[in-house]
Order: sequence, then structure tokens, then C-alpha cells
Amino acid sequence: MEKIIDLFAGAGGLSEGFRRRKFDIIAHVEMDKDASYTLKTREAFYYCKKNKLDYYNKYLLNQISRNQLYDKIPKHILNKVINEEISKKTINNIFKQIDDILDGKSVKGIIGGPPCQAYSIAGRSRKKDMKNDPRNYLYKYYLKFLEKYKPDFYVFENVQGIFSAHSGNIFYDLEKRMKKLGYTFEYSLLNSKEFGVIQDRKRVIIIGYKKELGLHYPTFIKTKFNYNIKDLFSDLPYLNDGETNNNYLTDTTACLKKLKIRNNNWNILTYNQARKLNYNDKEIYKICIKNTNIKYKELPNNLIKHTNTDCFEDRFKVVEYYKPAQTIVAHISKDGHHYIHPDINQCRSLTVREAARIQSFPDDYYFESSRTSAFKQIGNAVPVFMAEQIAKKIEESLKWFSIFL
Repeated sequence: MEKIIDLFAGAGGLSEGFRRRKFDIIAHVEMDKDASYTLKTREAFYYCKKNKLDYYNKYLLNQISRNQLYDKIPKHILNKVINEEISKKTINNIFKQIDDILDGKSVKGIIGGPPCQAYSIAGRSRKKDMKNDPRNYLYKYYLKFLEKYKPDFYVFENVQGIFSAHSGNIFYDLEKRMKKLGYTFEYSLLNSKEFGVIQDRKRVIIIGYKKELGLHYPTFIKTKFNYNIKDLFSDLPYLNDGETNNNYLTDTTACLKKLKIRNNNWNILTYNQARKLNYNDKEIYKICIKNTNIKYKELPNNLIKHTNTDCFEDRFKVVEYYKPAQTIVAHISKDGHHYIHPDINQCRSLTVREAARIQSFPDDYYFESSRTSAFKQIGNAVPVFMAEQIAKKIEESLKWFSIFL
């Protein structure tokens, strides 16, 4: 299998998509401790799937601890997850760890994207000191990995704010440096809903190849399945706010099988826990579900708690049954007001599992180490189903090139 490195890996949405196309992720580099545990647990899942899935299932059912699960996994598999911040101080040590894993073998591709908060337009508007945020320059470390391992291709993912960050100078510098290293630099603003994901999520996807390969940016054909949020949630049990219910309501469905979210044999549901609401928020949720276009300032005066109603006009938003969901972002870890469940009888915000499904993570994907952290990881991830289709196109391009060698 072709070996790739996943940088700034997060919860692993991008690498999960590439793994489905049989790429071998030999290293995930991620600074967040909880996300690194998520990646290790996913590695444990794949090892157990080939050997004895029972151990993984016992962990999800709280019958064994995480350490007991990890004790069943060979160390070299868990060590593929490198929990380090990529910096001037750490990069040589990270290189050494990857070199040890490679054992002289070559790297076919590098995937990933630096944390997007420094490039996010919303992030810049909230924090005036973003201009001096060191995360602005993490792309330079991505380039150092390209320079050292000289892969045939790379995938660089980020928010569309990268186009305008530092008046466009960051994007221009990234392009110039990529080309200087001998790579093509082509990009597009892609929307996950055009890949069959039930979410309106735009991201910049830059794809490049070694210039001598003569390969170019893939042509993506829009995928449209006739599925919606109601289909996506149809097998999940009803929940009131504050409740937990990890028992499926029905067997899997055509929608869930098509999106590879729940196969025929999977019956362990996790993280289906709804946040508890106070009286004020619950009354707002009821109004929003009945009128999905209502603005914050249009709510009854007794429910409005913020004086700046213009700033908070979209604070409460419903994930509608028959439209692609709005973009899942990391702020969902703080509250669920922007992600209200469409069923007024449930009247609550989304659970972790529902948010994960919108991001097309399969139900057998477990997020460490808390509900808050899980929401954050999911909000920062690349939708798995979209990542798989990007990987497929790259796989096809590389095969096409090899035919003519």
C-alpha cells in the first residue's frame, strides 16, 4: 500500500477517507492530546477488526478501560500517532520518529491542513490579534515535510479565509514555496454537499503533484443522493434534553449504508447524549423549530438576554430535516444553539453522534476523551465521505501515470 503522512491530523477525518482507498497512513501528527487518543483508538479499531473486534466492542461498552484496550495493540501501531506540536523545537524529533516507522521506505503522499482559526474570517473578527498568531505560519512546517520526504502528491485543506489572510500574502507565499519545491499548485473551493455529504460545508482543497508527473487537479463530478437529515437520523432513539440513550431505534438503512455510516452488523451506539437546557433556551428552541427563519431580535422580549441583538441574530439555528445541515464548526463544543434538532417533540441540540454523522463519520468511530472534546474534534474535521472521494481521484491519477511509465 502507498504510504502517506497525515499532518495536523485532528480526529482523522481526512486520513479515514484515504484509508478507505487502501492508502497506508504511517504517521498521524497531532498536537491535541484528546484528538491523539482518538487517532490511537481508531488504529486500535482497525487492528481489532483484523484480529478480534471483541476487544474494541468491550471498550465501547465500558467493559474494559482504554489502557486495557491499548494493551492488546502492538506498540508500533499505536506509535504511528505522534502527539507533538509541530515547531522548530520538535520537528527534527518528529522526523526521526517517522523515519523509524518508514525504515527506509518512501512516502507517496502528505495530507492535512494547519489549524484554521488563524485564517478563519470569523476568528479574525473575534480576535484582533490574529495577525500575530503563530498559527498563521504553520504552513511553513508543512512545506518542510514536503521538502524532506519528497512525496508524489500532497493535499492541503483549509477554510476559505486563507485566500484573504494577511491580505492574501499567506496564500501567495504558500503557492510560491510549493512551486519552488517542484510541485504543482492547483486548488478549488469544494462543498461537501456536492460529494453526497448532508452538510453545506465549503473548504479550500489544494492538491499538488511533482511537476515531472504531469498530473493535474482532479475533476470531481457532483454526487447527489436523495437523502436528508431525517434519513440520517432515522434509526436513532428519541431523546429529551439531558437524556442519554445508546440503543438504536431500528436496523440500519439504505442511507446509512450508502454513506458508510452504519453497516449491517454494527449495533453499538455511543455518544447519543443530549445537553440539558435551561427554561429560557428551551422556550427559544421551540419557537425556532416552528419558525426556522426567525432572528434573535424577533424573539419575545422576555427571552432576549443579549443587548446586541444584531450581533447575535443567528445565535439559534435549527438543523432542518430536508436541507443539508449548516457547517458543523468547533464552537458546537461550547453550546448547541446553532445546531437545534428539528423535532419539536425532542426539543434539544444535536448529540455528538448526530454531529459526527453529519460529518459522515461512521458509528464505529469513537472520539476521546469527553463530550466537549468530541464536539470540538468533529467540528474541525474533514467529512470522511468527501475525503474518500478526494483520495479515490488521486489514486486514479497515480494509477494512470504508472500505466505510462
